[in-house]
Amino acid sequence: MEKHTQRVGIVGAGVVGLAHAWSAAERGHQVTVFERSPRAFGASIRNFGMVWVIGQPDHVQDVANNSRDRWLRAGREGGLWVNPCGSIHMAHRDDEWAVLQEYAAVNQAGSRGSWLKLLTPEEVLQRSPAANPNGLLGGLWSDRECCVDPTSAIRSIPPWLERQYGVQFHFSTAVVHAESGQVGLASGQRHVFDRIIICSGDDLATLRPEVFHGIPLRACKLHMMRTTAQTEGFRIGPHLAGGLTLRHYPNFKTCGSLQALSDRIESETPELNQFGIHVMASQNHRGEVVLGDSHEYGDAIEPFDRQEIDGLILRELHKILKLPHWNMESHWHGVYAKYAEGLVFEAEPEPGLHICTGLGGNGMTLSFGIAERAWNRWEPTNE
Repeated sequence: MEKHTQRVGIVGAGVVGLAHAWSAAERGHQVTVFERSPRAFGASIRNFGMVWVIGQPDHVQDVANNSRDRWLRAGREGGLWVNPCGSIHMAHRDDEWAVLQEYAAVNQAGSRGSWLKLLTPEEVLQRSPAANPNGLLGGLWSDRECCVDPTSAIRSIPPWLERQYGVQFHFSTAVVHAESGQVGLASGQRHVFDRIIICSGDDLATLRPEVFHGIPLRACKLHMMRTTAQTEGFRIGPHLAGGLTLRHYPNFKTCGSLQALSDRIESETPELNQFGIHVMASQNHRGEVVLGDSHEYGDAIEPFDRQEIDGLILRELHKILKLPHWNMESHWHGVYAKYAEGLVFEAEPEPGLHICTGLGGNGMTLSFGIAERAWNRWEPTNE
């Protein structure tokens, strides 16, 4: 079947929009990306930079691994810093260790078994000098995870796509209308396209808000922080996560032992559930350690950042990490849209007009794979 070059318009230069732009450009299409800000400011640059394959349920493992492979390729071809560092979930309590052991046993015979390994405390410390040895019972290693620096990556991809594929970017350009075949700009200009993809993140009100009516999409606010560069080239090694994280990601929900851990957290530290706190750490190429995070949803979100939340995050991080210093370079919050009934919200309200949003905290992990899946659906190959 002969393929025809399409004019593709994409709204949003966050990771979801960039992913769709790359996939379209690779297929030979003429791609134009509109971004209302002068550069990426949203959730795509306000995260850990974790390509977090281990946190994904089985039915999206192919998407997650494809996305990981494309990040590594972007690193090679686009000159981005992409570190295939892996991850360790550490256990400092008996119920945490029970979940990790059960998860490893259940997945030993499956596809995950080849990239998961239980570690002794000594093996954890060999892989990461940042692990707190006090009370450490062991860890679960995964070799699938990668680290990127969100800000530099998201802002470096557009010039790479321009150079490599001729993708056109229009920053500081607000799209105020989108319908099948055309988009309208705040300037009054209109651009004609064969296919339009709206990837505007948590902004559910500006373009086609009627599509989102009654759809279980809600905003999630998270708190994060970043240290200054650690001294003498100190590296934490892989991504690090504590036992609190086990109750956050859906892949661990298959473990029967998880309930005891969840009950203990609610009994001992209900404030962590109040603010959706679980603790993780990653480290960028500058040596800064990114720390977080929390989760507040819907009407609970306020524009004011509460010191109480940052304090709780740091309290729990000190239980699992030992860093040369904890001097903070910055604090921030991010807001993303989360779709409650699936991995991502995708819709086609009119022929050739597509919407993609609601990935929640999985944007960095899954966007490249989601975009490939979408383009394979729109343009199936005949082989």
